[in-house]
Amino acid sequence: MGFMRLYCNVKVKRMKAFLLAALLVACGAISGIALAVPQAAQGTVEVFFTPWDDAEGAIVRALGDARKSIHVQAYLITSRPITNALLAALARGVKVELLADREMAIKGANSQVSELASHGVSVWLETRYTAAHNKVIIIDAVADKISTGATPAVPTVITGSYNYTWSAQARNAENLLLLRGDANLARHYLDNWQRHRNEAKAWSDEGTK
Repeated sequence: MGFMRLYCNVKVKRMKAFLLAALLVACGAISGIALAVPQAAQGTVEVFFTPWDDAEGAIVRALGDARKSIHVQAYLITSRPITNALLAALARGVKVELLADREMAIKGANSQVSELASHGVSVWLETRYTAAHNKVIIIDAVADKISTGATPAVPTVITGSYNYTWSAQARNAENLLLLRGDANLARHYLDNWQRHRNEAKAWSDEGTK
């Protein structure tokens, strides 16, 4: 009798787990929310924690390594070193494109978005969301198609809580991940960047040149 009771309890628990999983999948399908698919990682990872680690310097050096393209998603960008690194990349022929939160781009204190746009960086402003709170830089996402001679381009993703500001480096407790050499990951981030760009408004359309 005890064995049968235990057997039945196990079956009930398994059935509940199965039904819960099925319900979650169904809810995701109904709501249009996609389930993440695990993928094998490649390349290297560097981790930075501010204010102790030089996250800003790591970003500047990574931007200096860009060979073909830089795609930025920024909530706020006020850092002069990062701004200068983006403009230097543009000057050496790298394609630089920026997605920014509209409110912070226009009203944020010391925002560098106007400066970047005025020097030729392609800028789009995100307006759909309460806050376009992504902090992502994607470098050479299609590096496998790039031939640059002796120094190969390396697909790189930079992300974390770190805003591109002086405060994020000097005052705040932030984290930053710098992931190099994972072409599949960079492609996923670029696909998401392009999805957001398709929803955004061009800087010129806002009359904010």
